[in-house]
Amino acid sequence: MSTFLELDHVTKTFGNDGMFGKGQITVAVDDVSLSIDEDEASITTVAGESGSGKTTLSRLLLGSHVPTDGRMLYRGKDFTKLTNRERRNFRREIQPIFQDPFESYNPFYKVDHVLDAPIKNFKLASSDREKKRMIEDALEMVGLLPGETLGRFPHQLSGGQRQRIMVARALLLKPRVILADEPVSMVDASLRATILDSIRRLNRDLGISVVYVTHDLTTAYQISDNLMIMYRGAVVEAGTVDEVIPNPQHPYTQLLIESIPQPDPKNRWGSEPPQQNWDTSDTEIAGCRFADRCSAVMDNCRTTVPEQYLINEHQMTRCFLHEEKGVMENPDITSTFQTESETIKAVPADMSI
Repeated sequence: MSTFLELDHVTKTFGNDGMFGKGQITVAVDDVSLSIDEDEASITTVAGESGSGKTTLSRLLLGSHVPTDGRMLYRGKDFTKLTNRERRNFRREIQPIFQDPFESYNPFYKVDHVLDAPIKNFKLASSDREKKRMIEDALEMVGLLPGETLGRFPHQLSGGQRQRIMVARALLLKPRVILADEPVSMVDASLRATILDSIRRLNRDLGISVVYVTHDLTTAYQISDNLMIMYRGAVVEAGTVDEVIPNPQHPYTQLLIESIPQPDPKNRWGSEPPQQNWDTSDTEIAGCRFADRCSAVMDNCRTTVPEQYLINEHQMTRCFLHEEKGVMENPDITSTFQTESETIKAVPADMSI
């Protein structure tokens, strides 16, 4: 089994020590390891609040940022040592879908231009006829009718249509991985299920792996195989979505799940949310990054960084409450827990989209 893309103990910091060694350094991603398999497509969600490191991790995976420590490997080769040709292949094989479907378009161009440009740039069609067929096929894959879509300006289409066109644009390049950064957060609730269904079918029918970045655990549960929970740059819990969502082990994951809007307050996921000390100051913590908000904090939480403790074969957490479980031998979270789901999960009645 070969690996398409791998983060090996990657850390990304911003800032510097300053002229006199007193500058501020922000650790955006802290010692994260994960891999995306070449042969077995899956959907992995990276979830957390704003400031958790999701966006920086996304930019690392896209090659927009270079790790401060650790390595990113593309098909087994250090990303910083790729040739120009290999970098071009990398840009084709991992395609982003961004959060804002409004800012992805030039309002002076018809949507045809968005679909035509990648075909020209990568010389994917030998004739105009072949190019037209490719565009029409891609639109139909995401549930859009070419006759009702092509020839229009962006303002003539809905937000959901614009976002699905961006999915179609990514498909034209026949990527191995799609990185979807909050792809449904700015569309109507009625369209979210349609877009998520399109992403899930691309994974299932075309064998495209997806990294889904979101703060919304409801949609993560609906389409994901694996789930990584980030807090202040660190992965605090990870595993298969069927283990983590119903049975969260880290206090922060529990809080995220308890924050999901509940139509019936008597019917909740998980246990009652723990009472918190909501001191969210940016004071540097030598130990667990969640210690200043955790109701179960212990003395060693403030002085020592917890290891990755294996809860079961499908779940791990960084929390001293589970120290007796034993440390994971393989730090590559997604490699350890990777699973493949055949169907889209129904959203439980007590979770709302």
